[in-house]
Amino acid sequence: MADAVMFFIFMIPIYAVLIWTYFYPEESMLLGQRWMYKEEPEFTDDAIRYTKFGAVFGIFLLTMVFALYTIDHFMIRLFIILGFISFVIIGGYRLLQKYVDS
Repeated sequence: MADAVMFFIFMIPIYAVLIWTYFYPEESMLLGQRWMYKEEPEFTDDAIRYTKFGAVFGIFLLTMVFALYTIDHFMIRLFIILGFISFVIIGGYRLLQKYVDS
C-alpha cells in the first residue's frame, strides 16, 4: 500500500504538467524554445488539437497505470484496458478526421 501512495505522490507533478499542457497548449509547445523566436509564433489549430489530445492521452495513461497497479480484479482491469484502447482509437480517428477535412 505504501508503494501505491508513493507512486501517486510522484505522479502529481506529471499530472500538473499534463493539465497545464491541456489548458495552455501554445505555452507548453514553446517550453524551453521561446528563445529561438524573435516574434511570438502562431500555431495551427491542428497542432493545438494534437497537443491537447496528447495531454489527455497522457492523463488517461497515467490513471490507467495507477488503476491497474492498485486493482487486482481481472474484469475491472479488462474494462480499463478496453476503455483506454477505445479512447485511443476513437480519439485518434476524430483527430485524423478533422485533419483530413481541413
